[in-house]
Amino acid sequence: MYFQYGSRETEYLKSRDKALGEVIDRIGPVFRETDPDLFSSVVHHIVGQQISTKAQATIWARMKEQLGEVTPATIAAAPAARLQSAGISFRKVEYIRDFAAKVQSGALDLQEISRLPDDQAIKALASLKGIGVWTAEMILLFCLQRPDILSFDDLAIQRGLRMVYHHRSIDRKRFEKYRRRFSPCGSVASLYLWAVAGGAIPEMKDYAPKRRK
Repeated sequence: MYFQYGSRETEYLKSRDKALGEVIDRIGPVFRETDPDLFSSVVHHIVGQQISTKAQATIWARMKEQLGEVTPATIAAAPAARLQSAGISFRKVEYIRDFAAKVQSGALDLQEISRLPDDQAIKALASLKGIGVWTAEMILLFCLQRPDILSFDDLAIQRGLRMVYHHRSIDRKRFEKYRRRFSPCGSVASLYLWAVAGGAIPEMKDYAPKRRK
């Protein structure tokens, strides 16, 4: 399943911002996979912290092979050593098991979180061990498919903004200007800024000052 959007969102962004509109026309549709299950999405994001996408995919495949299905029950039933054998660090195993225990006990209601407004859902998710604001924002976008997520803490988003708008840096004030401009379609803007940051338009360069060696 991919993040769902269409002409309504892209036409809105094009009407709001000429530069981003040109990017949208150049790149065309962007397909980013989503995970509709909130529990597995949280676990997947914890697993993927501070490792490469390739390593995350490898570990995730091992987990699913070991557990059959990533659920609160299968996580709770698996010994910590078994989870570590999939390539997950001891600390991340603690985070995952703590999360599973909260869901199993009813201390954390994932359905309730999924119904909360963005700011409250981010706060609830960021209260979990191993989940920060950026991770919570990514869960809202790639699991709950919230339409207006543009993360200041995402370095690729900042890079994309520098590249599209020829900025040397993106501070909070400048970022908020773009966030307001793209709202309520910030998530689709994020997809295109990520694509730009990843080299989708080869002639676009990053205007950040080069670090001295």
